Amino acid sequence: MADFLGSVWWMIVSLGVLVTFHEFGHYWVARRCGVKVLRFSVGFGRPLWSRRNRNGTEFAIAAIPLGGYVKMLDEREVEVPAGERAVAFNNKSVWQRIAIVAAGPAANLLLCIALLWAMFVIGRQDYSATLGRSAGMAAAAGLEAGDRIIDIDGRTVATWAEASMALTTAAMDRQDARVRVLDALDTPRTRVLPLSTLPAGFDERTVPQQAGLAWQFQLQPAQVDSVAEDSAASGHLQRGDLILAVDGQRVESADQVAPLVQQLGERGGPGMIEVERDGQRLALEVLPRKAQGGAGDGRWLLGVGFVSGQAPAYDARQQYGPLAALPAAVRESGRLASDSLGMMRRMLTGHASVKNISGPITIARVANASAERGVDWFLYFLALLSLSLCIINLLPIPILDGGHLLYYLIELLKGSPLSERAMAAGQYVGLALLAGLMGLAFYNDILGLFPR
Repeated sequence: MADFLGSVWWMIVSLGVLVTFHEFGHYWVARRCGVKVLRFSVGFGRPLWSRRNRNGTEFAIAAIPLGGYVKMLDEREVEVPAGERAVAFNNKSVWQRIAIVAAGPAANLLLCIALLWAMFVIGRQDYSATLGRSAGMAAAAGLEAGDRIIDIDGRTVATWAEASMALTTAAMDRQDARVRVLDALDTPRTRVLPLSTLPAGFDERTVPQQAGLAWQFQLQPAQVDSVAEDSAASGHLQRGDLILAVDGQRVESADQVAPLVQQLGERGGPGMIEVERDGQRLALEVLPRKAQGGAGDGRWLLGVGFVSGQAPAYDARQQYGPLAALPAAVRESGRLASDSLGMMRRMLTGHASVKNISGPITIARVANASAERGVDWFLYFLALLSLSLCIINLLPIPILDGGHLLYYLIELLKGSPLSERAMAAGQYVGLALLAGLMGLAFYNDILGLFPR
């Protein structure tokens, strides 16, 4: 229940801030262009509070806190007295109307840069793109545990998330990835990861795992937390032991122990379990025992439990001074915009799944998770969401800002406005497209609540 309430709260806060800033962009430019603004509402529905300024604009906070709007004087919507026709939106020049409509997305872009600037000044903590384990395709390519990825296809990466995104992009484009790493001795090396060989229909959400990569921070150390009485490990392993190898095979995380013990049991006879205890490396001879009955029937077991639930310390931090943070924020905004537009292009061409389209449920969950991680991550989430609103609103779909801009560009080309009939038809098409996108987003959100 706490997660649900937290998700709802942070979604309301996020959308409230971003949409209000978007609408303020429309309002500010409209006033500079001499348009009379009738209402600036934060939220929809019945106003809970309102106040009117000297210019006649009503500022209101409404009951449904999911967005907002700016209502301008317009002869197409209300009867306008002759003395006020000059301040009606529809009577402004086409360039002024373009400026007013484009101001909303522009405000979201500026807000994105400002939020990223604040994030970089505070410093965003994350995990480096250091490999904890390498198998399959990655191992064959020469990537090893301890390698830290610093560049993929000429794109510098500082964190595991950036590396994952770059690898996923290469996989969706059916291209091999040129990966530059620093090994355990900080020696730069270049490896080629043959992502083009991934099978058709691969899961885009797990490209690193399918390539045989496991990030260091995700691996739980194989540190013994408990030893069952009268088990194979009883009298040999102790609480606090860190398992380093099983039967000569290196162990890098707790999840590797059970398969290696199973192999040892199937081989028959005792095997050597190498552990670190009080700073010393020990080799212990242990004979696994076969479970009888229950869920583990037939499995070979040691009889130990591992320490779990410990979040590793962050080992990467992106932080700049106030001046250096500005160009860093601009670069990051450009990178995020390029990634977003690239993903949209891939979905349209069929190179990416439409499962990447998310709706309000996912937004709420990510908002809550980001807020729990700290101010730096919540600022990053807000910046990404603000940029997404900017891009979505610029799509040439009628009823969105991009659709209106398309109308005005047509007006510039033909020398006269589109007919009301043509614009009305466009509105219906836009509503249908938007309803389809929202339906798909909700569908993906609901599927995400029940992972397979």
